[in-house]
Amino acid sequence: MQLRYEVPSTDAALADWRHVHNVIVPPAALSLDEVRERAGRNRLEVAYLGDVLVGCTTVRPPAPGAEVPTATVIARVLPEHRRRGLGAELYARGLTQARELGAEAVETVVLAANEDGLRFAEKHGFAEYDRYVLPGDDALWIDLRLTGKS
Repeated sequence: MQLRYEVPSTDAALADWRHVHNVIVPPAALSLDEVRERAGRNRLEVAYLGDVLVGCTTVRPPAPGAEVPTATVIARVLPEHRRRGLGAELYARGLTQARELGAEAVETVVLAANEDGLRFAEKHGFAEYDRYVLPGDDALWIDLRLTGKS
């Protein structure tokens, strides 16, 4: 069965994107209004296997006028659907979208506690370049940059 992608334009699809995001990164849980705001500035997609929600993606476009146009690509797969190649498919799709948006460099961000996500990023050619905790929070985040062709 092939993945089906949907740009979340309805409340139901936005809620699905939100569900995946909040399961994978609970310290940064978002409200539906916050997801709507993100959908206005980023390229969001929800992935389904048949009618079953399996994951979502975020592609943050390069900042206008950046010296090196850099996009952020984030692929999230619900834990019960991992290790089936779905994350690789979501990531490849996000990477293509980033390139279409003019990205010459690609980054991602992973919650440090998400060991699966870190292994996935490293396996796909990303290398860590920063670690930080957001003000008023205690969750550790890791920024990674794509270092080779993936």
